[in-house]
Amino acid sequence: MVQIATNTNFTDITAGDKPVLVDFWAVWCGPCRMLSPTVDEIAEEHPEFQVVKCNVDDCDDVAAQFGIRSIPTLLYIKDGEVKDRTVGVVSKDEILQRLNNLI
Repeated sequence: MVQIATNTNFTDITAGDKPVLVDFWAVWCGPCRMLSPTVDEIAEEHPEFQVVKCNVDDCDDVAAQFGIRSIPTLLYIKDGEVKDRTVGVVSKDEILQRLNNLI
């Protein structure tokens, strides 16, 4: 299940035992719309990961905190710490490989 992050709940929904995938995106971003179904599939197929979407227009504080300058950006978080980052559209296999590296 994909969780929707806001400036106020981001810390709560990313603080857990599972590796976290955070998708920084925006409605007006074409590449973000291309990546979104892949992120949704990962959320549905892999309950061992926490999947979070963060609309940069709604989560400007969080985006600034993580230095998000280009979207889509994916952050790979473990134990509250960013372990990896990708920018742009990436394949499902690459995303899963990076997430599996966090286990």
